Amino acid sequence: MPFRLFAALLLSLFAGGPVAAMDGPARATRQMVAAAHPLAAQAGLDILRAGGSAADAAVAIQAMLSVVEPNASGLLGGSLLLHWSASSRRLDGYEGLASAPAAAPARLAEGTDLTRGTPVSITRSGRAIGVPGALRMLAMVHADHGRLPWRDLLAPAIRVAEEGFPLPPTLHRILETRPAQLARDPDIRALLFGADGSPLPVGALIRNPAQAAALRLLAEGGAEALYTGPLGRAVLNAVAREPLPGWMTAEDLAGYEARRRDPVCSPAFGRQVCSAAPPSAGVTVQQQLGLLERLGIARVAPDSPEAAHLILEASRLGTADRRRWLGDPDRAAVPAEALVSEGYLKRRAALVAPGQAMRDAPAGNPLERQGALPPPGDPLALWGTSQAVVVDAAGNALSLTMTNNLNFGAERLAAGIVLNNGLTNFAADPGPAGAPAFNRMEGGKRPATSMAPTIVLGADGAPELLVGSAGGLRIIDSIVLATVEVLAWGADARRATARPRIGAQMGREELEEDSQAADLAGPLRAMGHRPVLREMNTGLQLIRRVPGGWEGAADPRRDGVALGD
Repeated sequence: MPFRLFAALLLSLFAGGPVAAMDGPARATRQMVAAAHPLAAQAGLDILRAGGSAADAAVAIQAMLSVVEPNASGLLGGSLLLHWSASSRRLDGYEGLASAPAAAPARLAEGTDLTRGTPVSITRSGRAIGVPGALRMLAMVHADHGRLPWRDLLAPAIRVAEEGFPLPPTLHRILETRPAQLARDPDIRALLFGADGSPLPVGALIRNPAQAAALRLLAEGGAEALYTGPLGRAVLNAVAREPLPGWMTAEDLAGYEARRRDPVCSPAFGRQVCSAAPPSAGVTVQQQLGLLERLGIARVAPDSPEAAHLILEASRLGTADRRRWLGDPDRAAVPAEALVSEGYLKRRAALVAPGQAMRDAPAGNPLERQGALPPPGDPLALWGTSQAVVVDAAGNALSLTMTNNLNFGAERLAAGIVLNNGLTNFAADPGPAGAPAFNRMEGGKRPATSMAPTIVLGADGAPELLVGSAGGLRIIDSIVLATVEVLAWGADARRATARPRIGAQMGREELEEDSQAADLAGPLRAMGHRPVLREMNTGLQLIRRVPGGWEGAADPRRDGVALGD
């Protein structure tokens, strides 16, 4: 589709026109993409139509999201990807999370800009910037599974960065939540704010020539344009800016390595659920699904207080184990398989009583270790994240989650691209030296993340469901709910993405405000729960195999769309 025509279609969507009125899932017979922005979905589908693979589409999608969704994801952040090869019938996992520079200490703390006497949050400073991993991971995936030339995959994003795109509603809403803070950065202000300092309106044409130039460097030089080339120098200059410059060096960039990590799989609802391995929270997704199956969620009415009770109890137990046991498996003995083992899930499910909330939801001891256990280690925050799922005409499929961490990451740009603040994903309290938190920050280490790209294999061993989400710690519960919706309650893709959110990963029990879930607060309180009503702005994308092809949907809380042939 010509860009100008598609831009007009976007404006119709953002204005609540006929495109936005679609209330059923998208359907396709051959191939499909669901992504967090229509231009990203279109870029991925165009690559598939040109003969590209699912892996090729993933590169084009993440490059486009770096342009049109700068708050949430970008090429200077971190990514996780699960890939299914139809020819080899093999599932592979790839990890490109932003890592701690070699000189990073054990703890992030608040600092002060002494030159101005103004308090500065270290989470929005150079010190929070991790060594970006997305590009090395994408290059690895493309080398393993790509068909088209790398430069062709970046061409759609280059064009949109140059010609411009209509400012989407989600990005505008985020700008309005923190306008003064975001406008402090001159590059962000020039890109997204008007002369009067207010955010540009929905539909305003946004051009990013600096990112277009950076994408050209990457198109010609590959990922090395960042790790050993001119884009890397721009990143290091931005990291070194005051206030609170960071620790990253040229050696950190050049030495970054993406990882191949075998996915973690476990049975649930008659299928094999496979998720990204730690430091991903995929094991927590599988824990909660295993608990819910054992607690009989399939026999409970979907919108009932009884279903919400089971969902909250499973989330509380999953949260406790995630906080204690999740970390970089290269630096800590993360008991991933034990956490989803049959015996352990049976013991954890026995803690849940019908109609009565647990007084406490403690972490378990899956290996029954003796001596001191690692202390809980919650990250500071994780919000600015995006998601895409893809299946190509050959049956190759993937789930890709990517992040800047907090919305707008460190709130500074390098060559027009938002820099991550990935070090905020390490434990706020690293714990004592003798029994450190598994997620303690150390040089070269990858932080734990709530991102959990997931592929569910059906009875024939091939992908039946591709799912993943944005939404910070709420990612985990939104994936669990969508998967239960499809596998236990038989819902379609649209219902699964729109399902009112319920969960407890934030350290409190939450029900999505202004939704059907909010009506459950009274009955849940009678069971001993303490739910609060919150906006739960997730960003879940889902593709489901159905007779004759595929159906897909994007989370209606954001700007995404599912497209296919």
